[in-house]
Amino acid sequence: MTNLAALTAELPDGTVVTDPDILASYRQDRAFDPDAGTPLAVVRPRRTEEVQTVLRWASANGVPVVPRGQGTGLSGGATAVDGGIVLSTEKMLDITVDPVTRTAVAQPGLLNSEVKKAVAEHGLWYPPDPSSFEICSIGGNIATNAGGLCCVKYGVTTDYVLGLQVVLADGTAVRLGGPRLKDVAGLSLTKLFVGSEGTLGVVTEVTLRLLPPQHTPCTVVASFDSVRSAADAVLAITAKIRPAMLEFMDSVAINAVEDKLKMGLDRGAAAMMVAASDERGANGAEDAEFMATVFTESGATEVFSTADPDEGEAFVAARRFAIPAVEAKGSLLLEDVGVPLSALADLVAGIEKMAADTGLMISVIAHAGDGNTHPLIVYNPADAAETERAQKAFGDIMDLAVGLGGTITGEHGVGRLKKPWLPGYLGPEAMELNRRIKNALDPAGILNPGAIL
Repeated sequence: MTNLAALTAELPDGTVVTDPDILASYRQDRAFDPDAGTPLAVVRPRRTEEVQTVLRWASANGVPVVPRGQGTGLSGGATAVDGGIVLSTEKMLDITVDPVTRTAVAQPGLLNSEVKKAVAEHGLWYPPDPSSFEICSIGGNIATNAGGLCCVKYGVTTDYVLGLQVVLADGTAVRLGGPRLKDVAGLSLTKLFVGSEGTLGVVTEVTLRLLPPQHTPCTVVASFDSVRSAADAVLAITAKIRPAMLEFMDSVAINAVEDKLKMGLDRGAAAMMVAASDERGANGAEDAEFMATVFTESGATEVFSTADPDEGEAFVAARRFAIPAVEAKGSLLLEDVGVPLSALADLVAGIEKMAADTGLMISVIAHAGDGNTHPLIVYNPADAAETERAQKAFGDIMDLAVGLGGTITGEHGVGRLKKPWLPGYLGPEAMELNRRIKNALDPAGILNPGAIL
């Protein structure tokens, strides 16, 4: 019998939770992995030293530890295992902003939106903006190297992580990087932990790079009767400028959003693009005019431009709402495949054919400007035959993306759901290198077992 009482005694009152109803709420993330286990306890530390205590105890007792942020992950990366610890960072909420160096030092439990708000009070901006920015945590963003709507211009989470404090499997706390914008001393270990999905260590503090505030964007929205025409417009725009946003929604997503928001979106459109430029002054207007022209010349049936931030944000909000809107149609298997921009139209067309052949509802939304797509497979888990078709389509979409020169995940991570496809994507040599790094940092394999590797 594992001596949980010894761990409880070493931590502040209330840190270790064993109530069965609470444990049940920590078993799954938003991937709703049906194979999720039941944890021995949920531990909610507030300080790095408390995380060290947990991992020292876990290492000594051979107990697996699954790090967890807000549980908004979509690949099963925070799925509990039987008899393990779910280490939730939700109580780690400190942040300090330094406007001189334009950095923030934050604990991982803060929501992405909370970091944005805190730095905005100092006239600064934290760019990474996943669609779930109001509910996802910075720690979770780091775990999967999350992107978002503006990453086509501003990059993804790793581009804003200057330093980390990480607790390793044996309880050792190590500081990596810091507030320096240029620092190449030693191996790039900070980058190693970003995107490692809690398999190499637990991030307890992060130093974030900040930017001056974003200029008010000019927004352009276009409807198309052809997916390929919309994809052609993406290529024409990115060949000339770097928009602040270039997002895609297919007909299924358009209609799902319209069902909920009643915005007057074109239900007959095959695709809708939401684009924006945040260049200063007249440059932003020129970019918006250029994008509107490209959309028109590419065959758009309707083009709408606005410099009004509220009008623009309404369309951005519609794009952000696409996943919940489609999810209202049924349970989802949510994909995260990326392809070179030149293959975007072929990917979407291939998925459309897949939907027709299987009889499944499959929607595609995308960060079109960088080729990162989110196919959403809708199915009824109570229907065994439909579930089997959905699971096959899940794998077929990854195979299609890889065949087009793409990847099995752009920002959601491998987690547990995509693990079977990782060896084929990486190849045996790179897969073995991943295992060697994992074994070096976590030789007993207690950190997030079952994820990625």
